[in-house]
Amino acid sequence: MLIQSKRVWIAGQFITAQIEIEQQSIKGIYPYGSFDCDIDYGNNRILPGFIDIHTHGAYGYDTNDGEPEGLRHWMSHIPEEGVTSILPTTVTQLPDVLTKAVANVADVIETGYEGAEILGIHFEGPYLDMDYKGAQPPEAIAVPSVEQFRSYQEAAKGWIKYITLSPEHDENFALTHYCSQNGIVVSMGHSSSSYSDALMAIANGAASMTHVYNGMTPLHHRNPGLVGTALRVRDIYGEVIADGHHSHTAALNVFFQGKGRDYAIMITDSLRAKYGRPGAHYQLGGHDIEIDASGLARLSGTDTIAGSTLRMNQGLRILIEEAGVPVDAAINACTINPARCLHVDDRKGKICAGYDADLVVLEDDYSVQATYCRGRKYEF
Repeated sequence: MLIQSKRVWIAGQFITAQIEIEQQSIKGIYPYGSFDCDIDYGNNRILPGFIDIHTHGAYGYDTNDGEPEGLRHWMSHIPEEGVTSILPTTVTQLPDVLTKAVANVADVIETGYEGAEILGIHFEGPYLDMDYKGAQPPEAIAVPSVEQFRSYQEAAKGWIKYITLSPEHDENFALTHYCSQNGIVVSMGHSSSSYSDALMAIANGAASMTHVYNGMTPLHHRNPGLVGTALRVRDIYGEVIADGHHSHTAALNVFFQGKGRDYAIMITDSLRAKYGRPGAHYQLGGHDIEIDASGLARLSGTDTIAGSTLRMNQGLRILIEEAGVPVDAAINACTINPARCLHVDDRKGKICAGYDADLVVLEDDYSVQATYCRGRKYEF
């Protein structure tokens, strides 16, 4: 199959180009009009497919449900927002729930599914700080334990690829060491760590930060905290929720000024309520949440934010059009940066011969015209 556009994102810029797709891969890139093509997308933008490394659910399904058909439905429908790769993300719960959840993801990977590729599991909690737990269930928060984590990873058949933990509770950084030395990205989050704590965690293997600004010690000019660490240490990754509610658009701009174009990662942190109706009631980690008209989720009866209903294509629009983030930095945050963070940038995150044919076609208003997941086309 040959497709082309006058705006294809290659080498950090839009160029006129033609893309040849063969089976699951990009076979070649040619000058626009080189051959008779199957689809000409005109002036619509063709970008690498979006990679969401922090998302709990959508379409009424949550990773913690541990139900295979719900997970399959999610993967087959999420390309409608341009997502081609994903890390289904757990939320703090008791061991039996988490064990079932990660085992379910592993079973679905092994038995087959369609749509966005599951690159692994994001294990958010239960090793978090009580003061910065946010909407995470306090009754299930646990002290970091290599032995317990190994049991989860065994149930997951090795598919846990990213973990959020609070490093100040990880004695001697034992779990941080174990994960970082076994191919699992360690992300600091839901944490009361000081700036000095965070630097020591980085020195011991932490490589990312979970939803910067949210669930962590804030920036103060005499006490930089985790937010100050995210802005000062430019060569570790940092997630950010780009819905304009979790963080003001001015704060999003400041974050990208600090991280630059190579280490910021946009996430949705989306819940089962995504694509549901506003005003409805749902649950997260066994606790009731409610969705307001803007799509923001809160623990019922409180002001505690409990995740989002953000779509990746909307987040890209907010970054560029409302937060004033440079186009290359905003696109990288959805594509090559998460690929590098997960060490899959040899096949994901950019439009290049030999890479997976993961593509999203965006109209001028950022709506998705088509998505290609490993060469399979999805239209909406």
